[in-house]
Amino acid sequence: MPSISQRGIIMPSSPIRKLVPYSDDAKARGLRVFHLNIGQPDILTPEVALNAVREAKIPIVEYSNSAGMPEYRRKLSKYYQSVGINITPDQMLVTCGGSEAVLFAFMSCLDPLDEIIVPEPFYANYEAFAAAAGACVVPITSTIENGFTLPSIEEFEKVITNKTKAIMICNPNNPTGYLYSEQEMNQLRDLIIKHDLFLICDEVYREFCYDGAQYFSSMYLKGVDDNVIMVDSVSKRYSECGLRIGLLASRNKAVISSALKLAQARLCPPTFGQIAAMASLDVPEEYFRDMNQEYCKRRNFLLDGLNKIPGVYSPMPRGAFYTVARLPIDDSDKFCKWLLADFSYNNQTVMLAPAAGFYSNRTLGRNEVRIAYTLKCEDLAIALDLLARALKQYPGRTPESGSPLTEGEKRMRTMRD
Repeated sequence: MPSISQRGIIMPSSPIRKLVPYSDDAKARGLRVFHLNIGQPDILTPEVALNAVREAKIPIVEYSNSAGMPEYRRKLSKYYQSVGINITPDQMLVTCGGSEAVLFAFMSCLDPLDEIIVPEPFYANYEAFAAAAGACVVPITSTIENGFTLPSIEEFEKVITNKTKAIMICNPNNPTGYLYSEQEMNQLRDLIIKHDLFLICDEVYREFCYDGAQYFSSMYLKGVDDNVIMVDSVSKRYSECGLRIGLLASRNKAVISSALKLAQARLCPPTFGQIAAMASLDVPEEYFRDMNQEYCKRRNFLLDGLNKIPGVYSPMPRGAFYTVARLPIDDSDKFCKWLLADFSYNNQTVMLAPAAGFYSNRTLGRNEVRIAYTLKCEDLAIALDLLARALKQYPGRTPESGSPLTEGEKRMRTMRD
C-alpha cells in the first residue's frame, strides 16, 4: 500500500475537534453535553446579515474577484478607519475564513524549514498551517503562573536563528484570553526591526476586551509597514463562524501580491458569505456594547466558579472568550475523554478542550484545559457543577489538588478581587 506524505503524518489533530466522536457517542446515549470546548458564539447573527442573503437578487452565483468583492473591501476600509487602522482596499485580501488568511500569510512569507516564533499556548491550527507550508513553529512558553503574559524579549532572542523569518501572536489571545499591551506590542516592534522579521498578528477578537482595557493593533505600530501582517475574521465579531469570511491585510505590496496568487489558485471567497459580511458592517454600535457586556458577565461568573473548585486555578482573561484552567488531574486528554465516555450526572456531562494540544511542547499543559465561555450563565452554572462533581470522581485526580497557591497565583487572585 502506498504511504501518505510526511506532511500528512506530522499534521497535528485538532485538540478542539478530536473529541467530537466521544461527544457524539455521549449524545447518542441520551446525555446532554455542555460544550465549553469550542469558540462557537451563541450571540445571534445580525438580522441585517441574514436578510442580505435572503434578499439577494442574484440570477447566477458567479465567481467574485479573487481578492474579494471590491465593494466589500471599500466598506471594510471604512470600518478599519473607524477603529484607527488606516488600510486601503488594495492592501487587503478577503479570505475563506481567518484560517486561510493565516495559511496565505505563512505560504507568502515562509520557505520550507523557515522558522516562526509563536508564544505558547497558541491556537493549535497555527502548527497545522506551518506544517502545510513546510515551515517550523518555534515555541516560547508563557505560563499560567504569570497570567500568560508575553515572554521576555530575552526569551525571543534565545531562539532567533538565521532561519527565523517571523513572529506570530494572537491578540486578544486564543486560548488564554490574554490581551497584549501597547508596551508589549512596541517591544515586539523593536525586535522585528532589529532582526528584520515579519510580525503576523491574529486580531479576530478585537472587539472582545474587558475591564476598560485598551486594544492595541499591530497596524498601529510605527515604522514597520513592510513587516506587519494582520489576520482578521467575521466569525467571532458577528457570530458568523459558518460564513468562512476572513481577511489578510498588509501595507507590504509584495506580501499582498504573493497572497493574491494563492487566492487566484483557489479562485474566490464565498459569494453569499461576502454579502452577509458586508451587510454586517452596518450593525449599530449597541450590538458590540451589548455583546461585550454579556461576555464580561459570563467571564466573571465562570472565573469565580472555577476558582472556588478545590484544586482549580485560572487567571482572569482580559480579552477574547476563553480561559485556560489548571485542574488537579494527571492528563487532560484522558480527563476530557473520561468526561464524555464515563462520567455523567443527571444525564449530563461537559466537554472541554485539552490544553496540551495548544502547546508545541506536548509535555506542557497536561493538567490544563481551555474553556470557552460561549454559553449563558445558567448553562455555565450547570457546567461548573458538573466539573466539580467530575473532579471528585475522576480516578486520575492528583494529590496536588490540595497544594497551596503559588506566589503568581496569589498575585493574580489579588488583582482579580
